[in-house]
Amino acid sequence: MTDTASAFSPASVGNVGVGFDILGHVIEGAGDTVHVRRIAAPEVRIADIRGATVDLPRDAPGNTAGAALISLLEAEHPGFGFEIEIEKGIPLGSGMGGSAASCVAALVAANALLPRPLSREALYPHALVGEAVASGGRHGDNLGPMLLGGLVLSTADRLVPIPVPEAWHCVLVHPDAVLETRRARAALAGAYELKEFVAQSAHLALLLAGCQRGDATLVREGLNDVLIEPRRAPLIGGFDAAKAAALAAGAMGASISGAGPSVFAWFESRTQAEAAAPGIQAAFAAAGFDSQAWVSPIAAPAARLL
Repeated sequence: MTDTASAFSPASVGNVGVGFDILGHVIEGAGDTVHVRRIAAPEVRIADIRGATVDLPRDAPGNTAGAALISLLEAEHPGFGFEIEIEKGIPLGSGMGGSAASCVAALVAANALLPRPLSREALYPHALVGEAVASGGRHGDNLGPMLLGGLVLSTADRLVPIPVPEAWHCVLVHPDAVLETRRARAALAGAYELKEFVAQSAHLALLLAGCQRGDATLVREGLNDVLIEPRRAPLIGGFDAAKAAALAAGAMGASISGAGPSVFAWFESRTQAEAAAPGIQAAFAAAGFDSQAWVSPIAAPAARLL
């Protein structure tokens, strides 16, 4: 067996608007890289964290990647431990799945060092442990697509890949702002009406059916978040104008990526997506924010060994 392995995990769009905590897809272009070295002691050590703009926890139990590998060691008992180095390529507090990416990249690399590597699905429970450290909850909307690629429905104990036409693309725009996941989740406290849940369930069903059939009309009807977006949008400067710009450019729908402040929009072709990105960025610029944009197939690749 080799003593070292490295893996890259892409960024992601969590929730996809109508699939709060259960639906997500990966994005090409941005991601985190984790290097893992096998050590004799049956423990997890964090040797270095590079690329982060703030200090991240270096004690393994308090770090997403560290906690995930501790869970893996406790379950598999390989007779050795792991030392890891993390290279952050996803902005923190961006709504692009940064904590999940470090967690998944660490697991994919460490899994390659096991005597009998696990399936990606078998890594999922350990990824949930890591994600809970960052967000306070065991939700897999970012983890599932990072492990399997493309659009994935992630429940508490199951990952379900959702087919999407290869031509469909996403624009992801990240304004130069930070919105902490815990603050974004706090905005969801309060009362909800039953009709809101009924409408959101209908929209999720339409979206999934549209993806399965390759029917953009169904996706246009379904990609309309009436439950979460109205409560989080006020936290994101320029959001309304950015969403309007995406829809004016022909998007099937647009909403908040993960907890925000990033915004995503789905298009039927790469050409449409590339043409729409400058307008979305201009909307954020008018609100006083510089931004970065990525154009990616919705069916983008999963985390991979390097």
